[in-house]
Amino acid sequence: MDTRLLRTFAALARTGSFTATAADLHLAQSTVTVQIRTLERELGTRLFDRLPSGALPTSAGRRLLREAEEVLDAEARLRAVAAAGNGDGADGAVEGSVALGASESLCASHLPRVIASLRRTQPGIDLHLHPAGTAAAVEGLRTGRLDLALLLEQDVTDADLVARPIAREPLVYLAAPGHPLAGHEADWDELAAQSFFVHEQGCSYSDHLVRTLLTLPGPPPRLTRFGSIEAARSCVAAGLGLTLLPRATVERQLADGQLAEVHGPPIPPVPVHLTRHRRRWTSPAARAVADELTRLLPA
Repeated sequence: MDTRLLRTFAALARTGSFTATAADLHLAQSTVTVQIRTLERELGTRLFDRLPSGALPTSAGRRLLREAEEVLDAEARLRAVAAAGNGDGADGAVEGSVALGASESLCASHLPRVIASLRRTQPGIDLHLHPAGTAAAVEGLRTGRLDLALLLEQDVTDADLVARPIAREPLVYLAAPGHPLAGHEADWDELAAQSFFVHEQGCSYSDHLVRTLLTLPGPPPRLTRFGSIEAARSCVAAGLGLTLLPRATVERQLADGQLAEVHGPPIPPVPVHLTRHRRRWTSPAARAVADELTRLLPA
């Protein structure tokens, strides 16, 4: 069986779109259609339902997807062993593409220096960053769209994943410099009386803050969720309320006086878990990226 058919199958299951799959694999859309039909004919079963909203894997498609991914992993391992046998990487350099999912805050604060370091030490590695919250990153690991992910979570309990904490992100309450609480101590009652601009649902530290605020007596606080840290940061800088963010994402704004710290109730730093899928092979390039992340992210 031509593994190119399996690669197209896995990509279509991931994207749910013939057009997106064609773009991802640099193929004509008609080629994707022909390859899926060919694979369905070879396997003797329908893999996708073609719906107006896209391509949805059938029950057979869902069952066979895991097997297809294992074949593709085996092919990748075979190629890596062959490359090593030919003397490639004898000087310690490795080559390959690695997809890394991480929160917007980590992408902006810590990962640029990881990329810079990799370009110096491992120029053959092409690292692709995918900003993603926990749910999207976990789904990316499951579907194979991501090789690694950095999850800002107290614990990672998904049985399909292998995770280890490699860093910790300190959190800080923030206000505009002219806000009454800027630079002052504040208890939970005082915080609950404020408007809060927080990151979207699924962000562990924002969800923890929201749950705490909603359990306090009295009227519920005004809460606004944003998909962008920059949007929350801008609203706070304009004096519209408070937020809670990783300190690394606001160091410059604090130093420039655009934002001020509020000394609120202690919230422990959130761990950064380096995460991969338990059943998928980790390529030499992905291992090199993992080593660099472990070395450079602040413990």
